[in-house]
Amino acid sequence: MATPALMLAAAAAAPASENPYGLMQALEEGGAISWSTFIILVIMSIGTFYILFTKFLQQQKIINQGKKVRTSFWNAPNLRDASGKLDQKSAYRAIVEDALIAQDQHSKLTDPVDQHEWVQASLQRSQGGIIARLGEGLAFLATVGSTAPFIGLFGTVVGIYRALIKIGSSGDASISTVAGPVGEALIMTALGLIVAVPAVLAYNWLIRRNKTISEDLSAFTNDVHGYLASNGAVKPAMAAGPAGKAPAQTRSAAAPTPRGTEPVRPGMTPTGQQADPTNR
Repeated sequence: MATPALMLAAAAAAPASENPYGLMQALEEGGAISWSTFIILVIMSIGTFYILFTKFLQQQKIINQGKKVRTSFWNAPNLRDASGKLDQKSAYRAIVEDALIAQDQHSKLTDPVDQHEWVQASLQRSQGGIIARLGEGLAFLATVGSTAPFIGLFGTVVGIYRALIKIGSSGDASISTVAGPVGEALIMTALGLIVAVPAVLAYNWLIRRNKTISEDLSAFTNDVHGYLASNGAVKPAMAAGPAGKAPAQTRSAAAPTPRGTEPVRPGMTPTGQQADPTNR
């Protein structure tokens, strides 16, 4: 009588049986159409993760540039010196340089145009170019998210068709004969969903980050425009004092006035009580 230890040893020594309904079997039986569908889904998946990581790094770079602008940019005496503090390929530096170029070119125009409108148009064009570059590749993610399930479904339909033809030619319609090939064909649908879901999630996430970056660039563009239109008199509130704090006189102005030092208004006594008009 065999002991449990001997039975386990015999089971471990026996070669593992191969799965007759795996992915490779589905591709081999599906032929060129199944292989083409599988390759297209693989290319879509690789492209999705490539765009996800490259766009994330591009967005994070601009976000870090925005943090640097908020900490040190507006402390410079003028915009040219401030732009020199930024990286050479900084998106914020490109906006400032375009604004300065537009300001210098305004005096060369033969047809008079308001400087306010000329500089504003240049700033909007520069900001729009940056947002357009951030949006590159997102259309691919949207396409993958909407078409990958249907590509996988197409592979499933072809697989089921071939399975039914094979079952019909063999003449055996038992559940064991039908369930295997049909379940094998559904692998393509699962692959299509596996490719589509990350693409949709990545698209929505990157779009949200692009919206946040666009809002920061728009605020910075307005600040630069106000600075140029006022010859440096108007700056963002965060540049009013060190570390984004308001000046001391602003804080002291909001402090409560000690009692007894209020100015005497007409009709009021020095103690702050209403004067009696009959007591004169």
